[in-house]
Amino acid sequence: MKLLKTTLIVLALASSAAIQAAENMTVRLATTTSTYHSGLLDYLLPEFKKDTGYTVAVLAAGTGKSLRMGENGDVDLVMTHAPEAEAAFVEKGFGVLPRKLMYNDFVIVGPKSDPADITDIKDATKALKTIANDNETFVSRGDDSGTHIKELDLWAQTKIEPNFGGYKAVGQGMGPTLNMASELQAYTLTDRGTWLAYQNKLDLKIVLQGDSRLFNPYQVILVNPSRYPDVNYQGAKSFSDWLVNSKAQAMINDYKRHGEQLFVADAIAQ
Repeated sequence: MKLLKTTLIVLALASSAAIQAAENMTVRLATTTSTYHSGLLDYLLPEFKKDTGYTVAVLAAGTGKSLRMGENGDVDLVMTHAPEAEAAFVEKGFGVLPRKLMYNDFVIVGPKSDPADITDIKDATKALKTIANDNETFVSRGDDSGTHIKELDLWAQTKIEPNFGGYKAVGQGMGPTLNMASELQAYTLTDRGTWLAYQNKLDLKIVLQGDSRLFNPYQVILVNPSRYPDVNYQGAKSFSDWLVNSKAQAMINDYKRHGEQLFVADAIAQ
């Protein structure tokens, strides 16, 4: 009986150690829907696993929700695109080792008929003013994502409250928002990566691009292990290190959809 008990204890300890080892080889990443819907992570993660052995569990929830998951210690690192919110995340002690990773840009898309006639406008705020003044339909993500934060910043620059009759906040990710804009023949703001991934399924076109206000930088930030000792800091740092190395940066630059580059790698040499 004593031998049986000893054996059971040893098996339980071995099982616990195996579970712990498996958990240590899993990295929890909270990120924007743009990195997910664009297919970038599906392209990068198998190579990361091959190089390091780590598996990345992705929670694609938008920047606001991703940062809140980091604040709660529910993930090991975040990959987001809202500079002011990210700076606050680090300043409040939730995040450490913020690193520039890549950038793309936002574009305004709308019906191919362009009823607001904004195709020749080069200023994003003037385009939004025209949409509002003409009471055209504009679909907002309305989900506290990096794209939504950027959109609200642009509206603030117009000094127009986005509450006109055609404004619809849907509380959805970028893919569903684009689909709804297409169905309603409406305008919306989107990151270029998700647009390129979805454009062939949509009855929309780019009506404004190139305004410097639409620059869209991404960072990767580790969750602070001093605040949350149970996070997989080593695994998260391995992923962050890998993302900013020359191999991953070249992969980011090489990633294309429909022949177009989606993101520009811009990590500072480590």
